[in-house]
Amino acid sequence: RISLSATGFYRTPKLSWDRIKGHGRPFFYFAYGAALSEVAVDTLTGEYRILRTDILHDAGSSLNPALDIGQVEGGFVQGAGWLTTEELVWDSVGRLRTHAPSTYKIPACSDRPDVFNVALWDGRNREDTIYRSKAVGEPPFMLGMSVFLALSDAIAACGADYPSLDAPATPERVLAAIERVRDGI
Repeated sequence: RISLSATGFYRTPKLSWDRIKGHGRPFFYFAYGAALSEVAVDTLTGEYRILRTDILHDAGSSLNPALDIGQVEGGFVQGAGWLTTEELVWDSVGRLRTHAPSTYKIPACSDRPDVFNVALWDGRNREDTIYRSKAVGEPPFMLGMSVFLALSDAIAACGADYPSLDAPATPERVLAAIERVRDGI
């Protein structure tokens, strides 16, 4: 007659937000990161590879640097996949046909950069979090934008104008953007 379960919750302190006035403090702290990516693009097919990525991410005072680096790597690859391979397709009646990993391309190990350097910024969270750490599960996702922007820069080298590249930047879309830049469209 002893309960084998328990419940609890965490309420983030110091938060307040007035949506109408656009005033307040909606977040307890911010996690920062920077990513630089180098890509190679085949201008005849639109196929590409991520050659190198260097990341510096703010994890505050990391609780486990090896785990945090792995989280940053995974978040980056997921974000790069979101912007390059994960194409949503709807059929003629509006049903999403690419609704699971079995129906669309998610990033695989072969999609990670050939050279992949991740470092944690040596800092500390000024807010009173657990041992002054910061989140590393979701923030690195947005670092994948460096791949999308590197692809745009590579395409821009094919002509005089900066390209209009749609996400996800599939090889077909990369090739179409190359052709538009070459034709001056």
